[in-house]
Amino acid sequence: MLAPERHELILRSLRRHGRLRVAELVAELGVSAITVRRDLAELDSAGLLRRVHGGALGITSADHTAGGRPTIGIVVPSAATYYSDVIRGAQAMADRHGARLVLGVSSYDATIEQERIDKVLGAGVTGLLLSTALGDADADKVGSRLDDIEVPLVLMERAFGFPQVAREYDYVRTDHEYGAMLALRHFAALGHRRIAVNLQATVTAYWLRRGIEAAASTLGVDLFLSPVDLPMEGKDAATLAQLDAFLAECESFGTRAVLIHSDEHAARLVERAMELGLRVPEDLAVIAYNDVTAALAVVPLTAVSPAKFILGGTACELLLRRLESGAPRPTAVQHLSLLPELRIRSSCGALQPAMH
Repeated sequence: MLAPERHELILRSLRRHGRLRVAELVAELGVSAITVRRDLAELDSAGLLRRVHGGALGITSADHTAGGRPTIGIVVPSAATYYSDVIRGAQAMADRHGARLVLGVSSYDATIEQERIDKVLGAGVTGLLLSTALGDADADKVGSRLDDIEVPLVLMERAFGFPQVAREYDYVRTDHEYGAMLALRHFAALGHRRIAVNLQATVTAYWLRRGIEAAASTLGVDLFLSPVDLPMEGKDAATLAQLDAFLAECESFGTRAVLIHSDEHAARLVERAMELGLRVPEDLAVIAYNDVTAALAVVPLTAVSPAKFILGGTACELLLRRLESGAPRPTAVQHLSLLPELRIRSSCGALQPAMH
């Protein structure tokens, strides 16, 4: 088969699939890997495809109209609440560097996530920002999915590493363990020695639980981790029963201080506590973990606030630097942890942190 014929078949396959691997082309064309790589290099030089490590990506209409600017994929579990600020941060950094962002949302479903990744890669992105549907507690289930991605990759809010994945990846994450410590340290400074904690079943809970237990041991406070699944809204009998059950647990445990993940759940708890005649913060001091709507609660919530916007921007900037270097693999992998801050409001009983 002559080179022009091979080139036509390669471009036809790219138009169908959006991306191809060298191994697939070797099998399809019946030639050596060296020949395939030479064909890809020639087509890349002609501007007909984008050569990447292990294969090639198709050139989309966006590539032709974007004036040569890089196109970056971002795949996240949700486009709302927590990740809305992450996306905005990445978009702001992309805009600053003249890059284009292509979004995929997995809805915390690993199967949907793979479809979104494939679709984003098929759009011809040169790099990928990824927050997987699986959290760090389920790292053993990641398998080879990350290692199969052939463009530069930066993880967000995930810290996968050996032995769960074959190689180390750049990542930018929030130090949620530190955030949990901030909340408990503030409660302790206010004189609370018994603290109740309610964590939702999210990927963040893995790190929060570790931080809470370590902080409790260091501070010498007694801790109660509630199994009650707190609702975010509603006034039906089942919803009220869940809220009342947690408040009863707090009374039985002898605590007037609670740490709630997330701020939406904390806001609903405060509403119910006040309906039952409890005063916030006099009878019940509340700190929320996350700060999306905390300031808008009936009693403005003191909240641990992850730097979500900065996280998205930092991850995007790290990926853009990788792309600018031209190296197919990073020369020095970076693991970056961003510290959240405690924003003091009315719900915990102090306008300013106690100083000692």
